[in-house]
Amino acid sequence: MNVIGYVRVSTSGQAKDGYSLAYQQDEIRSYCQEQGWNLQDIFTDEGISGAKVDEDALEVDRIGFQSMLAALATRDYDAVVVLNTSRLWQSDIVKVLVHREFKKYGVDVKSIEQPTYSIHKKDPSDFLINGLMELLDQYQRLEIALKLGRGRNKKAQQGGYAGGRAAFGYKARKGQKAIEVNDKQAQAVKRLFDIREQNSNWSLSEIAFQLNQEGFTTQQGKQFTKVQVKRILDRKALYEGQYQYGGITATGLHQAIL
Repeated sequence: MNVIGYVRVSTSGQAKDGYSLAYQQDEIRSYCQEQGWNLQDIFTDEGISGAKVDEDALEVDRIGFQSMLAALATRDYDAVVVLNTSRLWQSDIVKVLVHREFKKYGVDVKSIEQPTYSIHKKDPSDFLINGLMELLDQYQRLEIALKLGRGRNKKAQQGGYAGGRAAFGYKARKGQKAIEVNDKQAQAVKRLFDIREQNSNWSLSEIAFQLNQEGFTTQQGKQFTKVQVKRILDRKALYEGQYQYGGITATGLHQAIL
């Protein structure tokens, strides 16, 4: 069985209580040797609380612990060996985060001082842990969506490209602050509005027929229909230089077609 070790002390007092880094490392090496386990590495955190959490990222805020997770992501391990589970967590929220990460990588916890412990063992507290993990995952998804929404709204308020499919006549390129004119499509947009202005009594179908007669095509290379004509007409403000996103309207950073 391939395993890695983890040791942690939060205060100098723990060294006096028999939890020094060296003591933990020696115990882990001896225990793995007795069990016949293949100990690959031991990761260390010194002077860090077992309850410390990065509240923004919602993750365990320890360099050694994060390095251990990086190792778990690159190799196939079966378990993380610790002297005591208190070395991994000292609060319920950290326990939830640790369980979530370990289950993601398919590893269990082997505690020298708690030989029967397993993150997969069913007991009443599992209902709380599993419920909290589900709530945590849902919270993070909502938080990410909210942050993305704020970012898009800010871009839109500045007249920049806020995401989504670019309107006919424009193209969106990754990393660009504004949509760019698609020259071929822009000619069709200009001609459509010219036809509309010159023939104000024409129906949408008649405008579409005229565009098709003149050889213009849609984004997919097909003939125009009244639906596509209406969609372009409804976006006149965009083609005149206004940018609209949701309920936001601002002077666009993009080049006007009309």
